[in-house]
Amino acid sequence: MKRRQLIDKKPILSVLVDNSASIKYFKKDTAVNNLVTAFKTNQLLNEKFTIDYFSFDNSLHVLDSMSFIAPQTDIYSALQGVEDLRKKNITAPVVLISDGNQTTGSSYEYYKFSTNIYPIVIGDTAISQDIKITRVNVNKYSHLNNKFPIECKVLYEGKEAVTTQFHLFYKGKVIFKKTISFTEQENVQTITTAIRSSKEGIQYYTASVGKLKDEKNTNNNHKIFSVEVLNKQAKVLILSSIFHPDLGALKRAIETNKQRFVTLKNSTNKNTKITDYKLVILYQPNKNFKSIFKKLKKQKSNYFVITGAQTDWNFLNKIQSNFSKNYIEQIENYGATLNKDFLTFRQKEIAFSSYPPLKDIFGNISINTKHDALLYQNIMGIKSDNPLLAFFEDENQKSAVLFGENSWKWRAASFLNTNSFQDFDAFISNCIQYLTATKNRERLSVTYEHMYLANTPVSITASYLDKNFQFDGRALLNLKLTNVDTNISQNVPFSLRKKSFEVIVEGLPSGDYEFNVLVEGQEIARRGTFKITKYQIEEQFSTANANKLAMLAGKTGGKLYSEATQELLIDELMQDSRYFTTQKEVVKNKQLIEWQLLLFVVVFLLSLEWFVRKYYGKI
Repeated sequence: MKRRQLIDKKPILSVLVDNSASIKYFKKDTAVNNLVTAFKTNQLLNEKFTIDYFSFDNSLHVLDSMSFIAPQTDIYSALQGVEDLRKKNITAPVVLISDGNQTTGSSYEYYKFSTNIYPIVIGDTAISQDIKITRVNVNKYSHLNNKFPIECKVLYEGKEAVTTQFHLFYKGKVIFKKTISFTEQENVQTITTAIRSSKEGIQYYTASVGKLKDEKNTNNNHKIFSVEVLNKQAKVLILSSIFHPDLGALKRAIETNKQRFVTLKNSTNKNTKITDYKLVILYQPNKNFKSIFKKLKKQKSNYFVITGAQTDWNFLNKIQSNFSKNYIEQIENYGATLNKDFLTFRQKEIAFSSYPPLKDIFGNISINTKHDALLYQNIMGIKSDNPLLAFFEDENQKSAVLFGENSWKWRAASFLNTNSFQDFDAFISNCIQYLTATKNRERLSVTYEHMYLANTPVSITASYLDKNFQFDGRALLNLKLTNVDTNISQNVPFSLRKKSFEVIVEGLPSGDYEFNVLVEGQEIARRGTFKITKYQIEEQFSTANANKLAMLAGKTGGKLYSEATQELLIDELMQDSRYFTTQKEVVKNKQLIEWQLLLFVVVFLLSLEWFVRKYYGKI
């Protein structure tokens, strides 16, 4: 038997609540709790909608309780998570309670949501004076007594013209300062300088801008960054059978880094021990280089080939397999074009296209293995697919090739353009840095950051190899962590994660830390240090971002509200005819005789028979 039943299905309303630390920083945690309570206690609203409550920080959660201590905000992921749950149900509006400030994830204001979003902006929306350091760009490593570049971006928000001071501090002392000025139109400054690394190890620096007269938020006026200073000299060998000004230019460029020493030798020198060098540069190879190539291949040494008009391409095509050239005996000039998609290491544009062309034997280049081209050839301004400078990596060996001589002219052009050799020397230094970096063959290696923001988890990963240098997942690794300021220690075991070990420690206070990674049953350990700064990314904002929330509302057919107008939002949701209860007919198959009723009748009759028999004494 079929039975038809009508089921009421109310529209779903999703309420998303920002649970990040910026809400508490704006002193709006009580206001947000009151907003949620207002939705939960509105009887008419709850009669019309099925209301689901979520909280979010850098991910989406079912709302339980709110602490407002999460260190990051990802509004985009929260919206996307709700949409995935609703499966594009157009009768599922979303109320977003947030200050609109996002610290991670994609730009939410451009998100094409399938239903209406009604943001309630939390916090002060009036723009006040604020100056902050938005970014510090610096290399992670430097060599002792070398200068390393620093680039700081400073942003000003305000309408009046202001002037303040920018400082760099090292161990409490000012090592660089500059006066900077801003207007409403010219509100971004980029400060660049170079600092000499004078002490080995991890060094911490502070970038700071002075407080403005009417500035409310000064937590974003400072940023700490770190540089690890290395003290290991890398020896580089340049082999050539000819004299050429390129050799001197390369030597001078490489040795601008005081941690590198260059030796020039003739390729016919049979006493050359390439194992003494981190890198061998082979300048315009010919048959005299035969034994060198064999040693490089056998010992997996890193090398850099530079070709030119006097290169023996017949020999070079046969002696190595990375590249070859189908050449003719004619000289061609090749200009340079930077490959903006180059990923092996970071290289800025230094007007390569304006540099004089390099000279090489004409021919089509074939690359026979995986490579990454930093520069492409261009002939008379027309870019080709042939690389001019390419890098290769095969297991434990790195190599590179520059197809052209006269790079000394590039160094001269760099000086003419900028009154300094720095651009060219830094370009060569980047190439040498990559080629001299060898892979770590230690049995225990540890990866971690030198600095963590306040309230963010500290993640440390480790890899442990057996004596055959194979990953050993059976090992037991432990972390001994000590706060240098309080001398309080704790021991935390590592967890196995596929082909590595990982430990995550949360809730550590700001300060300096030392740690030891120990392998149980082995006399192998690794030490390290890191700093947890007081800087919290959620405290970088001075106002709520009502503009982005308004854009989001406009793109989704919603409307922006404030905490003072939340009653108007509830009224609109109640009156909006797009959100209504639907009825769905459900057909259920039912048996003509219900087995539960039949069972009851049988039990009743048997019981009745027992009592009758008992009464008449027949039992």
